[in-house]
Amino acid sequence: MKAVLFECFAETPKLATLPDPEPAPHGVVLKVGATGVCRSDWHGWMGHDPDIVLPHVPGHELAGTVVATGKDVTRWKAGDRVTVPFVGGCGACPECHAGHQQVCHNQFQPGFTHWGSFAEFVGIHQADLNLVALPETMDFATAASLGCRFATSFRAIVDQGRTSAGEWVAVHGCGGVGLSAIMIANAIGANVVAVDISDEKLELARGLGAVATVNASETSDVAAAVIEMTKGGAHVSVDALGHPATCFNSIQNLRRRGRHVQIGLMLADHATPQVPMAKVIAHELEILGSHGMQAHRYGAMLDMVATGKLSPDRLIGETISLEQSIAALTSMDTFSSVGATVVTSF
Repeated sequence: MKAVLFECFAETPKLATLPDPEPAPHGVVLKVGATGVCRSDWHGWMGHDPDIVLPHVPGHELAGTVVATGKDVTRWKAGDRVTVPFVGGCGACPECHAGHQQVCHNQFQPGFTHWGSFAEFVGIHQADLNLVALPETMDFATAASLGCRFATSFRAIVDQGRTSAGEWVAVHGCGGVGLSAIMIANAIGANVVAVDISDEKLELARGLGAVATVNASETSDVAAAVIEMTKGGAHVSVDALGHPATCFNSIQNLRRRGRHVQIGLMLADHATPQVPMAKVIAHELEILGSHGMQAHRYGAMLDMVATGKLSPDRLIGETISLEQSIAALTSMDTFSSVGATVVTSF
């Protein structure tokens, strides 16, 4: 198969011809129909993820067609159109037994624990537990975004943030994750304030339902601006970027008993951000993580897509080839793209 391969961290990957994967007894092999280029892939390429063993094929936001199944797989067959959460469960640990596959003790992550989807084919483990059937009406480019940014944002806003209609939600960072969070929060009736440093991204955020915006590059005190706009602070605030400044602002702009949800990864030099802990204590704030979403929760999200309440296709910014994904991956830290970049040509 053709695939993107890197043999050293932070060195330019190459397009290579590699052996096709074989399905594990509990797994399947997918022909990749589309795969997103995500900042998490950039972190992996930079060497920030200890699960990655070199040489490595990145890619974790994917959708495709089953082409081979292991002998123990009962729910899937060749020709099925599917996607998969970027965190898959093992099915045997206490968290999996409780339905919390997104924090499985022995989790499977394509593009991190195993070779990923920047390739023509990818192997997926524990297929009966982790695969999600796609509606026939959903194209692969749209479906690819569901496995990471959109599903993670859905869980962050709905399950972790417990957002309800009429509440104020602040979203810090208007990349793919942030724009997804804005659309989802708006769909369930919340009032959204979008924060970014790009007027172009803030304009897109307004189009997806943000009722107010803050350009952080032009505002001396982002938290104060959000508190003023929301008449007391956000009920729920999301750091969709993963930076000490956005994390701090997201917590600082909460009203009393507000809920901060951390989606953006905080790795390497950013792993220990400053937290206004005195305010967390005095105002009884909640600090929550959000790490993907279980396959069994996709039904609620897909139903909202089917009824038109959510339109993840609107978040796709650019479709590119597998060869072009190399430049897209290595430049992810510049935040220059608007919307999700998706590989659709292999």
